[in-house]
Amino acid sequence: MKQIPNLFTLLNLVFGCLAIKAILQPEPLFFVIGDKGPTTGMILGSFFLLLAAIVDFLDGFVARLFKATSAMGEQLDSLADAVSFGVAPGMILYRMLETGLAAQAGMSQWWLLPAFIVPCAAVWRLAKFNLDKEQRYYFKGIPTPAAGLTIASFPAIAYSGTPAINDLVFNPAVLYATILVISGLMVSNLPIISLKFKAYTLKANMDKLLMVLIAVLAAIFFKWLAVPLVFVAYVIVSLIFKPNKERI
Repeated sequence: MKQIPNLFTLLNLVFGCLAIKAILQPEPLFFVIGDKGPTTGMILGSFFLLLAAIVDFLDGFVARLFKATSAMGEQLDSLADAVSFGVAPGMILYRMLETGLAAQAGMSQWWLLPAFIVPCAAVWRLAKFNLDKEQRYYFKGIPTPAAGLTIASFPAIAYSGTPAINDLVFNPAVLYATILVISGLMVSNLPIISLKFKAYTLKANMDKLLMVLIAVLAAIFFKWLAVPLVFVAYVIVSLIFKPNKERI
C-alpha cells in the first residue's frame, strides 16, 4: 500500500514520456491546421500533460490518504516533474519555434535552441525546491507544473482560437518572450502562494479562494486562453498577498 503513491508519480512520468513522443512525431498524425498551426501531435502532447498534472495532484493526496509520504516519494515526484513539466513543454516550444520560423528561409537551427532553456530552468527550480524545506505552504519562484501547463496550453489555444490568435501564438517573438519570462520566474526567489491549505479560515485562504474564482471565471469566458491569463493572475495575486514564512 505504501508504494501506491509512488505508482501515481510514475504514471505522471509515463504521461510525460507519451507527451514527448506525440510532440516530436515527425509527421502530423492526422492533420495540420493551415500552413502554420499545431499538429495533432502537439494537441495530443498537451492532453497528456494535462493528465500528468492531474496525476501529479493526486499522488500527494493519495500519499496523505495512505499515510505513505516519504523522502523517496519526494525525489520521484521531482524527477517525474522534470520530464513532464520541464522537458515536454520545452519540446512543445521547440516544435512551435520550428513551425513559426519555417517561413523565414535560411533561418539557422540555432534559433530553436532557446526552447531548451525551459527544461534547464525547470530542473534548477526542482533542485532548489528539494533543498529548501521552507517551501511547503509557499514557494520561491513559480512551481514547475504551473509553468509547464501554461506552455502546454499554447497548442490548444492556437487550435481553438482565430487565425489571428494562431499567428500570435506561433510568433517567434512571443515564444522567445515566453521562454525568458517563464524560465526567469521559475528560477527566481519571488514568493508565490501555494494552493495547499494550512488553516481553514476565510482570512487564511483569501488568496487561494481568489485564485479559484479567477480560474473559474477565466475558464468560462476565455476557454483555453484562460490558462496563461490565470498564470499571470497567479503571479499578481502572489505579489499582492506576499506570502512568507512569517505569515504562514
